[in-house]
Amino acid sequence: MNGKIVDVFPGGNTSKGFYSFYRYILGQDEARRIICIKGGPGTGKSSLMKKIAKTFNEKGYDIERHHCSSDNNSLDGVVIKGLNVAILDGTAPHVAVS
Repeated sequence: MNGKIVDVFPGGNTSKGFYSFYRYILGQDEARRIICIKGGPGTGKSSLMKKIAKTFNEKGYDIERHHCSSDNNSLDGVVIKGLNVAILDGTAPHVAVS
C-alpha cells in the first residue's frame, strides 16, 4: 500500500527576490534526522532522493518531494513524514540553517 506523495516548490524567484519556505519544512526540534547531501551537478543527488522517496512511499509513508525552483525535474529535498526525516541538497546555493 503506497502512501501519499505531495510535490511542492518551497522556494521561488519573485519580483522582490528569492523567497523561501524551507524553514517551515521540518523543524530541527521535531526531526529525527536531517541528512544533507553534497555533490557537483550530475552526480546523482536528485536521482538518489527520487529513489528514496519511491522506496519509502511503497512502504506506505507519506512523502513530500521538494522541487527546485529553476529545474522542476530536479529535487532539492525529500521529507518522509511518518519518520520525521528530511534529505536535503546541501550544495550551494542551497542552505540549511540551524
